[in-house]
Amino acid sequence: MSESPTNTPKSPKPANKKKRKRINVRKPDVMEKVEAEVKSHYTSSIVEKIRANGGEVTLGKTTIKLAQQFGFCYGVERAIDLAYASRKVFADKNIYLIGEIIHNQEVNRQLSDMNIVSLPWEKMDEQYDALTDNDVVIVPAFGAPTHFIDKIEERGAGIVDTTCGDVMKVWRRVRTYAKEGYTSIIHGKAGHEETLATASHAMGVDKDGQYLIILTLEDTDFVCDYIRGKVSDKDLMARFGEKNVSKGFDPAIHLKQVGVANQTTMLKSETEEIQRRIQQAVVDRDGGVKNFQMFDTICGATQERQDALFDMLKNHMDVLLVVGGYNSSNTAHLVEIGQEELPTFFIREADCIESLDKIVHYDLEQKKEISSEYSDLLDLDANVTIGITAGASCPNNLIEATVLRICELRNISIEDLKNL
Repeated sequence: MSESPTNTPKSPKPANKKKRKRINVRKPDVMEKVEAEVKSHYTSSIVEKIRANGGEVTLGKTTIKLAQQFGFCYGVERAIDLAYASRKVFADKNIYLIGEIIHNQEVNRQLSDMNIVSLPWEKMDEQYDALTDNDVVIVPAFGAPTHFIDKIEERGAGIVDTTCGDVMKVWRRVRTYAKEGYTSIIHGKAGHEETLATASHAMGVDKDGQYLIILTLEDTDFVCDYIRGKVSDKDLMARFGEKNVSKGFDPAIHLKQVGVANQTTMLKSETEEIQRRIQQAVVDRDGGVKNFQMFDTICGATQERQDALFDMLKNHMDVLLVVGGYNSSNTAHLVEIGQEELPTFFIREADCIESLDKIVHYDLEQKKEISSEYSDLLDLDANVTIGITAGASCPNNLIEATVLRICELRNISIEDLKNL
């Protein structure tokens, strides 16, 4: 950390600043109980049987295909384990969670049933001021903005940090950008928990770093046009506004040296294209890449699930069902991939398949849940191939429920499925 211009030592931390309570809940006896409980809530023998059968099963006229990679990743499993363990270790304490542990309604419902109380994640309120040193706060898998953590530490509450390791890699990268005087251009959704946390870390240790959040290739081209001198400061700020830039952001100063990072759950091909375009714009302006940095921060599990879907799409399917929370970024990208090739429905649970010709699903364009007619499942005498995948936050029990719902509607014996 750099010294002040007068080279005088920095002021000591305030005397009333409470040191963060680092809590380790991963005790062998606790984790044994947690493993059993998590397994009972989220695993599926039927899903495992289909996986053991090459990820595909044909019963009568109906073929069900599962992607080779879907469902919980290591980071999600770890976050859930730590949340469950927290309740066992602190059975008599108030336990709070910043927002949602992951983007899945079933998992968050289970935590709510354990009396783990959700706190606001977009903006702190009086509930944070009311925290005490007898309370415990769980930081979700997405992480949390630095000022949230500062507030919790100030109140003296214990912290159980479930932040995904891949997310923390991004934080380390953007803090390095800030230290070296580079502005972080973050490819992500400005209102997403992870992006908000990453933006706070892009401010750097001394809070003097800068960031700009972009989402689309159109956003990217606009920034590139600015870098090439084709867009004014005023127009750039009008497009991105306060929500997408750091406090005090001045494009004339802060877009001279840039480093690209991303929300870990974005579409990898799009992030790579964004990196390429911004790098070329810097080269066009400066004649070289010395003022540009990039680092691949797409999480491995996100990429594995995207790759598995691309492989799945090489073979015939009549319809694709993508199961998961509607606010799950990595799941939404699977929907985007699928709908380029075949009818694709983004459902949060099995009950969304209301009948053989009616499916309730989330429409990415309209940004709301809608009901659509789909007749290809209706003819029970026709051969139908149904693909199923899910994002990294969807448990296998929801996949099983979807498979069972298809079997029910297509007049397939559940016993035949269980006896694979």
